Formats: sequence, C-alpha cells, structure tokens
Amino acid sequence: MDGESGDEPGEATAAEPDELGDDLTKLVKRLQRLVDPRSAVRVAQVPVGVAWRGVTSEEPRVQVTIAVVTAIGLMLALPARVAIHPRWVLPALATLLLIAVFVARTARFERRARVLRFASLALIGFMSLANAASGARLIVDLVRAQHDWKPAELLLTGGAIWLTNVIVFGLWYWDLDRGGAAARAHGSTVRPAFVFPEMSNAELVAEGWYPTFVDYLHLSFSTAMAFSPTDVSAIRPWAKLMMMAEESLSLVVGILVIARSVNIVR
Repeated sequence: MDGESGDEPGEATAAEPDELGDDLTKLVKRLQRLVDPRSAVRVAQVPVGVAWRGVTSEEPRVQVTIAVVTAIGLMLALPARVAIHPRWVLPALATLLLIAVFVARTARFERRARVLRFASLALIGFMSLANAASGARLIVDLVRAQHDWKPAELLLTGGAIWLTNVIVFGLWYWDLDRGGAAARAHGSTVRPAFVFPEMSNAELVAEGWYPTFVDYLHLSFSTAMAFSPTDVSAIRPWAKLMMMAEESLSLVVGILVIARSVNIVR
C-alpha cells in the first residue's frame, strides 16, 4: 500500500509539466495567429456594417419621380426653336413609363425587375435623346447666329438644358450601377461602378446606409460643375466614359451660352 501510494505523487508530478507544456503550445499558436499579417487582412476584408452589399428595403420612387417630372418640365419650357416636336410626345411617354414603374412594384421580384429595368431604361434613353437634340439645336443656332437671342432667354435656355443633362446622367448612374435599384435592394453581387465615401467610412453614417438616387444626382451635379469627380470615384470603364461625356457636354453648352450672352450684351 505504501509503495502504491508513493508512486501516485510522482505520476501526478510528471503529468503536470506535460499539461503545462500543452497549454503553453496552444497559447503560442494563438498568439502567432493574432500577430499574423494574413489574419489581419482577412479580418479587414470582412464587411462590417456595410448594408449596401446585402438585402435592403426598396428605395422609394418619390425622388426619381420628382427628378423625372422636373426634367420634363424643363424640356417643355424650352423655346420652340430648340424644343422637340410634337410637344405632347415626351410627357405622354414619360407618364406611361412612370405608371409602369409604380405598377411593377406590386409584382413578383423577377417580373418586377424586368419591368422596372425596361421602363426605366426606356424613359432615361428617350429623355437623353430629347435633351441631346435640344442641346444640338441650341449649339447649331449659336454657331450660325441664326436667331436674335435676348441674354436672359439664352441663359435660361442653356441653364434648362444643362440642368436636364445633370438629371438625366444622374438617372443613368442610378439605374446602371450594380444592375439597378431593384437588383441592389435584393443584394446584387455585381461590383459597384462608383465608390462613395460612405462605403469606406461606414462608422460615420447611419446603420443600414445604401446609395439612393440623391447620391447619384449629387455625383452628376459635381461632375457637371467641376468637370471631374469630387468625392466619388468611378472604378468601372463605362462609368468613366459616361462621366467624360457629361463633362464634355456641360463644358460645350456652358462655354457657348456664356460667350454668346456676353457678346449680345456688348
């Protein structure tokens, strides 16, 4: 009995260093994983609080509707010499397409996405062609000096075409980025064409933030005013080309209208 009881402390003493060694080994491995740069990169790549990448609530169409109605009103206010004819074509088509957009919200997502895509692209495309035609007529008229413009009338006409151009390009950016508003709301996996500052500073914005039409309209306005991107970066080729086109149109219209107005005043 004494011999058996004398062996037990020795075995326990021998087992304790082994357990301690195992604990130390596990602790060293954990520390190595913590200080491993590759682990830090993996952690940094995990999207924390970036709601714009996941499924979100559908964006209200009120902002887009107001923008479209404003653009149509600006086109209808243009003088007859630069406006498209007949005048009723644009508001009639826009009304039908806006009705289609709102009706599509009650359908299933797959069918709704197709209807929204077709209706929005058709509406934006028609508005783009109409405004481009008005801008081309104004430029030709100014270059050839075919009509006598009053300075105020010329500035208002050029301003209306310029502002419509801003709205139209804002609609293009909004409808093409990541497959459109409906696809973005349902967690589109398409990579973004524009990187907004809120995307890289999620801690500074409200939880659940995602880009809405106002963000794309601000992008379009900044591009037209500064002739370059400001706080938003375009990272897809088609986005860069569209911004170049908007900058060129804004520059040409602005220079010709202002130069002609100054010449008339003199």
